[in-house]
Amino acid sequence: MGAVEIEHDDRVEVLSGRLQRTLLGVLLARANQPVPVDVLTDALWGDRPDPRVAQKLQLHVHRLRGVLDTPDRLSFDAFGYQLRARQEEIDAERFEALVKAGVAASGQEPQRAIESLRAALTLWRGNAFPDVEVPVLADWARRLAERRLAAVESLYEAELACGLHEAVIGELADLVREHPLRERLHGLLMTTLYRAGRRSEALEAYHRARHALVSELGLEPGPELRELQRRILADDLPAPAPERRPADQEVPAQLPVDVRGFVGRETELAELDGLLSEEAPVVITAVAGTAGVGKTALAVHWAHRVRDRFPDGQLYADLRGYGPDEPVSSADALAGFLRALGLDGAAIPEDLGERAARFRTLVDQRKMLILLDNARTVEQVRPLLPAGSSCCTLVTSRDSLAGLVARYGAHRIGLHRLPPAEAAGLLRELLGTRAHAEPDAVGALAERCARLPLALRVAAEMVRSRSGRTIGELAEELADQQEALDLLDADDDPHIAIRAVFSWSYRRLDPAVARLFRLFGVHHGHDIDTYALAAMAGTGLRETRRTLDVLVRAHLVDATSTGRYQPHDLLRAYAAELADTADEAADLDAALARLSCYYLGTASAAMDVIAPHEAERRPKVAVPDAESPTFDSYEAAFAWLDRERINLLAGTQHGEPDHVVNVSDTVWRYLSIGGYQDDSFALHTRAVHAAQTLGDLAAEANARRVLGVATHRAGLDTQAIDHLERALALYQQVGNQSLEAATLSNIGAVTWQHGNLSEAADLIRRALALYEELGDQRMRAPATNNYACLLYALGRYDEAFTLLEQSLAIARDNGDRNVEITVLCGMAEIHAELGRSQQALDYAHFALTLARDARHRPFEGTAMRMIGIAHRQSGEHQEAILHLDRALHIARTVGDSSQLVATLNGLAATHTSAGNPTEALSLYREALTLKDGPGVLVESAHTYAGIGDAHAALGEHDQATEHWQRALTIYRRLGMPQVDAVATKLSNRL
Repeated sequence: MGAVEIEHDDRVEVLSGRLQRTLLGVLLARANQPVPVDVLTDALWGDRPDPRVAQKLQLHVHRLRGVLDTPDRLSFDAFGYQLRARQEEIDAERFEALVKAGVAASGQEPQRAIESLRAALTLWRGNAFPDVEVPVLADWARRLAERRLAAVESLYEAELACGLHEAVIGELADLVREHPLRERLHGLLMTTLYRAGRRSEALEAYHRARHALVSELGLEPGPELRELQRRILADDLPAPAPERRPADQEVPAQLPVDVRGFVGRETELAELDGLLSEEAPVVITAVAGTAGVGKTALAVHWAHRVRDRFPDGQLYADLRGYGPDEPVSSADALAGFLRALGLDGAAIPEDLGERAARFRTLVDQRKMLILLDNARTVEQVRPLLPAGSSCCTLVTSRDSLAGLVARYGAHRIGLHRLPPAEAAGLLRELLGTRAHAEPDAVGALAERCARLPLALRVAAEMVRSRSGRTIGELAEELADQQEALDLLDADDDPHIAIRAVFSWSYRRLDPAVARLFRLFGVHHGHDIDTYALAAMAGTGLRETRRTLDVLVRAHLVDATSTGRYQPHDLLRAYAAELADTADEAADLDAALARLSCYYLGTASAAMDVIAPHEAERRPKVAVPDAESPTFDSYEAAFAWLDRERINLLAGTQHGEPDHVVNVSDTVWRYLSIGGYQDDSFALHTRAVHAAQTLGDLAAEANARRVLGVATHRAGLDTQAIDHLERALALYQQVGNQSLEAATLSNIGAVTWQHGNLSEAADLIRRALALYEELGDQRMRAPATNNYACLLYALGRYDEAFTLLEQSLAIARDNGDRNVEITVLCGMAEIHAELGRSQQALDYAHFALTLARDARHRPFEGTAMRMIGIAHRQSGEHQEAILHLDRALHIARTVGDSSQLVATLNGLAATHTSAGNPTEALSLYREALTLKDGPGVLVESAHTYAGIGDAHAALGEHDQATEHWQRALTIYRRLGMPQVDAVATKLSNRL
């Protein structure tokens, strides 16, 4: 599908000659079958007589063998030449498997169908065999092209079933123009237009289809297309059923706290209400206006008024388009949304386009409100937009966002300064009875504040705090302040007026309060709590709280509903400007150093609770002088890290190299448990560079080891092995044998999961020998567990169980929850394999409880899978399916492909046992599409064996034999115990 190429790992071999490409193409067309010599010579040179044709063929075969990974792939016998290739090694075969899986899933699970079909279509790099004119290949190319077009049609059907009609109109229209005689495409375009509310265009599309068919073929449209036209005319085309949300998934409710004392803006609120109540509601609305005009207040207030109309939840993101720091990237905002929608860890794609597509899929057909606050550009917003009409998106920005209006039909509301009456009304609301005595002065003060809500609130607090002065006197004082700053024409320039209000309020602060305000300008995070502010300021908690109360009352800082603090971005910029002029650089550096020390020290204390067994490996960091929270439970420690994660990582973007290294080495385990893949990659990559800057080999080794673990979990095993092997060499260089052993075990685990059991066993045994040599029993639990898993795969169950018992004892002595949960799941699996269902259930339920307590979703899925398998062994099929369905949901959520394949296999086997082999085949087909993921070679053998069992249950014995044979080949290669059982099935069949 594209030019004929051979891939070797990360290298692509492009065959330079047409004859070489033709030879390989014909051999691939009949892969794993002998191709007679005359067929090959005819394909290469036609029927032209040439006495040397056999020699020429041998020469080209020799050259082709030279570019294959192993020359014996291409063999010769009396029947001809045979090229040996597995199905997954040929892109055309992989394409067929993915398409079959997608079509099979389209009826019940259209989202799965979309993923499979898109994966299939991404394999295409161009037309098949574009420069090869050989009948056998031309026929294959035509079949593939037809299959591709059918896959595209199936993809759009699945996307329509998910309600993504508006997103595909343009693509379908292009395809219809390209293939005007395909009735299925015409029908899809008609359905898409109708569901997008464009009924007349849908009917016009039918007339164009009829014209094309009659004029080109002399035929009327078929009955399906005519029936579709009839249903559109009758408005009798039902919408697709919305995808059901799992019962245990929380409904996101991310709106900030509503604005207290909100007054005015009745016209704009009514306009927003009207957009929702229209027959075809506007799905994107942009509120644009100058800084401080009240865009966020209006959007948040309106969102709270209508939240009940969005029962599937409300998403909120502050995109920070105009603050002193970099705006939030679309990718980071999408990661937050995807987490709120139930995704976790590696299930969040790395690519921005894939994240956006996943987001659109998850919100499709859901009634959700999405508030994108402080957007800077259309480009920042575009990936965050849903595709369908079920969601309402509200965007605020200082920019007009003309592109949203032009391209997406957004409705723009221009928010201007408050009208004089509303501005005075807001001041009266804020000042109470005092305003009634001086109505003219209230109006004058409103004008001095440029009628901007932010300035009005700051000014009102100034008035309230100075009860000995009249409103008129204070308005004159503000006028004098503006003149003192040489800010001419302040009444007509809102930016000048608001800065004057800030200055007027700031100059009234006590020095300690003013200093704390300025520190908000140098803090690199978004919001901050009292502990961190006290550390920055070098003051006690009580004094810091009193100072914060003053800033909050003055409306210079906002208090959030979660007890944290953040200023408006205009005030943050003003604070940064003041800090730059009023504070010595050394004082600011000292404040940031105290903050870094606080964050790192408190993170280390939290990790001592979460992973006490690793305390000695973590860097010895200074105990912060500032007061710090204490953690009396795992949950409290984890919650603090969740709250401060963004601030912790923000500090590493600007921090000294040693601080970056220490943060990485301190919190890597937390990031791994929480599934924060983006943060792990960013932090640990930063730590590698920081260690190299310091010339610290040990620090670089630590950073590379944890980066290798993170990349392996994400399925990037080539990168993982590279980082782990570099870490291993560095540990050997610096003489850290304990971490050398840990890294050997890590490499062994990756190697084992790829089916290299002998090499993996050697690596893990080397790790265990090192631990034995060091007398380090406490740290050997993970390696012992890895070796037990390997022995289990080889069928040495008693030995594996003994090792697991050793590992469990070490893990419990160390307080290592991760290893304890893994060991319990392993014990459950062995008991299930040996038919001891009740013991398996006991271990699995215990593991499930621990996994939930540890907030470790991947382990929760593993334990749930073990419970399902144990129930299947007891013949309790419905209970087994219930637990395996839940495990499958978790596996999809966390994005662990090896766990996903294992769960699909377990669920499929249960359906076969329960008498539903057809459903089992659908699940097995999906598992086959994931065979290229990390650590699934062993599971792929189980998949083939299970497919054989399902076909046998259906009486399809030839297919059963074919798949059992494939399973047997892998089992024999790996030396696994399933060889005898599968061989027996085959011999019984023969």
